Amino acid sequence: MSISFLFEPIRLGAIDLRNRMVMAPLTRGRSGPDRIPNALMAKYYRQRASAGLIITEATQVSEQAAGWAETPGIYSQEQIQAWQQVTDAVHQQGGKIVLQIWHTGRASHPDFQLNGARPISASAIKPAGEVHTPQGKKPFVTPRAVSLEEIPGLVQDFAQATRNARQAGFDGVEIHAANGYLIDQFLRDGTNQRQDAYGGTIENRARFLLEVTAAAVNAWSADHIGVRLSPTNAFNDMRDSNPISTFTYAAQALNSFNLAYLHLLEALPGHMLAVEGERVSPYIRKIFQGPLMINGGYDAVSGAAAIANQDADLVAYGIPFIANPDLPERFAQQAPLNKPDPSTFYTRGAKGYTDYPALSPLPTVA
Repeated sequence: MSISFLFEPIRLGAIDLRNRMVMAPLTRGRSGPDRIPNALMAKYYRQRASAGLIITEATQVSEQAAGWAETPGIYSQEQIQAWQQVTDAVHQQGGKIVLQIWHTGRASHPDFQLNGARPISASAIKPAGEVHTPQGKKPFVTPRAVSLEEIPGLVQDFAQATRNARQAGFDGVEIHAANGYLIDQFLRDGTNQRQDAYGGTIENRARFLLEVTAAAVNAWSADHIGVRLSPTNAFNDMRDSNPISTFTYAAQALNSFNLAYLHLLEALPGHMLAVEGERVSPYIRKIFQGPLMINGGYDAVSGAAAIANQDADLVAYGIPFIANPDLPERFAQQAPLNKPDPSTFYTRGAKGYTDYPALSPLPTVA
């Protein structure tokens, strides 16, 4: 089939996109131990500005939010100023870029926390697996359940991150409520066993997500805010007893904000993140009233088909954008794709980051 559907323009809230190919959020760990964006990161994002929209790597809303070595933050003035070189670089190439804002919750470790404190979560449930700390790979620990008194401060961290992103020149923010991080830990019943207003029923478990979304909307405006969910993703030892009920409720509740978009990670069969069982995305498509973005193993043909069949409005590509900075051009020309090098996904420096070749050089900005 024709892949022309991928190249149709679309408007997401206040953001006009020249095509429907989105660069998915991709943690790369290149910001250094100070968590400040740098010129190498600006070059990396500039190279990929032909995407209809770039969603940045997950970015911490506070020091406590950290759970991955050398990932950037958006909580200090120095970080805000450093992000401006990234947004400027993308905008000079005619691109659009939103900042994904993030709290890792229990998917952290005392090595990341002030004074070696335990990471926080909805409930004190230890995840299986290991985390990459600055001191090497270590087992996850049992987190501390967040107190009711702490929750408003966490919500305000997301609000302040939204204001900071606006100051840094981003076109919007994406709230990271997926992949087993803090908001997802409240949402799914495999990690939320609270007995208060934030636990038990679906309505209570979704409360934190909705409070964060409301705070972000109030800090900027709904037409600059997106949300990412991952209904069936088991990453970070996540599970839910009824993902269809949980996530269709969340999608319905998010309708009240009139958001710029909703982003779903639900991998296609055969993808490394795919799980058995019924897919949730078709149910959410029927319920969510705004633009829907999907992600998880799509290529040019399957992505275009998803748009043509009205399964979604946009398709986010992850690993293909790592290895192919000019992915839209390659899809348009049916050109061969560069092969990604997984050994350099999370290493330092330019190798495997900014050295993948493009079909043609970027235009020079006057």
